[in-house]
Amino acid sequence: MASERLQSRPACLLVASGAAEGVSAQSFLHCFTMASAAFNLQVATPGGKAMDFVDVDESNARWVQDFRLKAYANPAKLESIDGARYHALLIPSCPGALADLASSGSLARILQHFRSESKPVCAVGHGVAALCCAASEDRPWVFQGYSVTGPSVYELVRAPGFAHLPLIVEDFVKDAGACFSASEPGAVHVVLDRHLVTGQNARSTAPAVQTLLFLCGARK
Repeated sequence: MASERLQSRPACLLVASGAAEGVSAQSFLHCFTMASAAFNLQVATPGGKAMDFVDVDESNARWVQDFRLKAYANPAKLESIDGARYHALLIPSCPGALADLASSGSLARILQHFRSESKPVCAVGHGVAALCCAASEDRPWVFQGYSVTGPSVYELVRAPGFAHLPLIVEDFVKDAGACFSASEPGAVHVVLDRHLVTGQNARSTAPAVQTLLFLCGARK
């Protein structure tokens, strides 16, 4: 009976960065635990690289340690993923997204499929930068005309290395013909527009994933 229930559950693709800048431990923890309760979950990174967790603290260090020992902690290669097999796409806050996901052609193909089928997509914090890969010189951004949030310039400028960031999400979204909104730095802020859910920062992860779960439930 348990295996039958697992087979009947929708599949969710959790895409994370494999770059040295890493993945937010707290954001990933919320994404993984909340989504795995509702979906058959597949974790994928560019090249199938292991994730480096950042912002590990007393509240999540034990969970991260236990997670690394699990068989499912080894990500699949993003390049081998068929987006048609998944009902939802989830991207936690990943500082490394700027280095690998934001320029990923494989993720761009998956996002184009999700956009064309209006499948639920959720990206949080620095993970919102991953959505920027789905734009090219000859085609508009797949989320053109959407309302989106993510790390605001006011939040980013507080962090070291701001001057060397390869991409500013707020600027990209506005230049790509979408509407960007943000609350005050560090505030919990989530935007839902059609099938796209975005969260401003890692603190916005739990309500963003809850919104994704609501969307998927409403589509049944």
